[in-house]
Amino acid sequence: MKYLICQKVKIVDMNEEIMAEVLFRHGEYDSSLWSVGSSVVTHQLGLKQFDVVYDKREGKVQRSKIVDIETDLMADPISTKVFLEPVTLIIGQHDIGELE
Repeated sequence: MKYLICQKVKIVDMNEEIMAEVLFRHGEYDSSLWSVGSSVVTHQLGLKQFDVVYDKREGKVQRSKIVDIETDLMADPISTKVFLEPVTLIIGQHDIGELE
């Protein structure tokens, strides 16, 4: 079964004013090992202006807990989303520039 891994990301300015809230999609994975409370290791998230992207610089990894698993029985085919704990990114602090 395929699972879509998602993470809510709040983008704030230096005064902690919310600029945007987005649902970042880490991708689809085929596994049966997902359970609430488990940890997932991915690239750390960063910002390119207001776009949430992976920060692929060396040593930039993040460990996130799975907080929810949602199965949509009304979709055809049935879809399942795995939600990681939300993160907050600060404009100016989490900018990664134009790295590829």
